[in-house]
Amino acid sequence: MVLELNDRIMQEDIIVQITTKLKDIRKEKNVTLQELAEAAGVTKGMLSQVENNRTIPSVTVFLNIIKSLHIDINDFFTDFNTGQGSKVIFKKAAQYQPFEKENTSGFHYQRIMSSTIDEYHVDFVLLTLMPNAQRAPVQTDAYEFKYILKGKVEYTIGEEIFIMEAGDSIFFDATEPHNPKNIGDAEAQLLVLYIFNTTK
Repeated sequence: MVLELNDRIMQEDIIVQITTKLKDIRKEKNVTLQELAEAAGVTKGMLSQVENNRTIPSVTVFLNIIKSLHIDINDFFTDFNTGQGSKVIFKKAAQYQPFEKENTSGFHYQRIMSSTIDEYHVDFVLLTLMPNAQRAPVQTDAYEFKYILKGKVEYTIGEEIFIMEAGDSIFFDATEPHNPKNIGDAEAQLLVLYIFNTTK
């Protein structure tokens, strides 16, 4: 069971490497999400989910995205770290994958690891909030766990407000509108776990 779980995590990690590389190439070529979505015959929303590892595209869609970016498929798959032959998944901080979310300012995300276990998809993320970081309240079709590593954060969930400091944690149904706000003078950092039910 442990070995099977380890294999699944490694497979999911390779998917993250693939989708991150697609995003990096798109940005290097100065192609917008909308432009690539139209060229690949998918919606902008779906492409955004693919790039942020929220969905796994079909082989046809994946090949269309590569083709639309004018990438040689053999070149694309070079230099991937499969992690085969090891029973341990080890990552240096430099290997965490940065990603962005729309309509945020001062929110810096780094994906630590992503995996699917049975009917659940889990995403481990390091979130850094700069002083005065802002965004509108959001809703996510997931459960979220937040652990404050440093700083002071005001977390609004629905009608409730929680003041959180280093060592505090919170777990909630993220379909409720929610929004963190850095209320300290220095950057705040949170360890975040997103839990998605893939059967919904």
